[in-house]
Amino acid sequence: MENSNIKPFLKWAGGKSQLMESLIGNLPPDFENFDTYIEPFIGSGAMLFKVGNQFKNIKKFVIADKNEKLVNTYLSIKNDFKNFLNELEKLKSIHNSIEDMEGKRNFFLENRSIFNSEIDEGYKQAALFIYLNKTCFNGLYRVNKKNGFNVPFGKHKTPGIYDIENLKNIHKFLKKVIILHDDYSKTEKYISGNTFFYFDPPYKPLSKTASFNSYNFEEFSDAEQERLSEFCKKLNDKNVSWLLSNSDMKNIDIENQYFDNLYKDFNIERVLAKRSINSKGTARGSITELLIKNY
Repeated sequence: MENSNIKPFLKWAGGKSQLMESLIGNLPPDFENFDTYIEPFIGSGAMLFKVGNQFKNIKKFVIADKNEKLVNTYLSIKNDFKNFLNELEKLKSIHNSIEDMEGKRNFFLENRSIFNSEIDEGYKQAALFIYLNKTCFNGLYRVNKKNGFNVPFGKHKTPGIYDIENLKNIHKFLKKVIILHDDYSKTEKYISGNTFFYFDPPYKPLSKTASFNSYNFEEFSDAEQERLSEFCKKLNDKNVSWLLSNSDMKNIDIENQYFDNLYKDFNIERVLAKRSINSKGTARGSITELLIKNY
C-alpha cells in the first residue's frame, strides 16, 4: 500500500473530496504525533483514504456506519475480495454489453430489486451496491421508509463502475482497519494512545427539498445532531481531539445560530464548498459549510 494513492470507490452525497484541502488544513498541527484515527460516519471514505495515504504515523484505523449495506461493502472488499470482484465484473460486463438504453434500464431495475431483497452472500450485495451506485441517477444513495434503495436509473451508456488497481489497494489498506456496523457512540471504546476523531454526520438539511439525509430509514434529526454534540463534548472532556463537518444554516438565514450555539465552546470555521450533487445543474454553486474542532 505504500505510495498507493487510494481514493473513494463510491460516489456519495456529501462526499468530502471537494472539501479535502480544507479538511487536511484543519487537522491538528501535531497530527503526525497521532496514532489512532476514528471515523464514525464513513460514507465514501474520502477522508479515511486521504489520511491513510498521507500520514504513515497512524497505526490504528476504526470506521463505523449505521448503513448496514455500506458497511457490508467495506467488509466484503476487506475479507472476500476475490468473490466480490468476480461478481462486480459480471455486472459491469453485462451492463456494458446491452446495446439499447431501455435494456440497460431494465437490467438496472432488476438488480435494484435483487439488492433490496434478502441476499445470503455478502459479496454479492457489495457488488450490487457499487454497480447501482455507478449506474443510478447522480450517484445518490437514498432509501424509502422500508429501507429500500429507490434511486432511478442514471442513463449511463458504458460506466466504468470500478478501477481494479484502486480496489486492490483498498483491499490491502482495509486489512488494518476495524470496520463496525454500529452507532458512532460505540467507537469510544477504541480510543487508545493519541486518538483523533473525524465526524461527517448526515448534514442538517438547508431546506426540505435539499435533504440528502436519507442514507438510512432512520432520520438524523435535530435530536440526533444534539446527541452528537454531547458526544463531542464528552470526548473533549477526555482530551480527545476531533473535527466535525456540517451544513451552515446561515446560507439560508444569516441569523440562524443553530450550530453556533450547539458548539459555542469550540472553534467554528466556515469554508467554501461546491455542491457536487444536485438535480439541477444550474443549482450547483458555492456555499459555505462548517468545520468545527476542539483544538
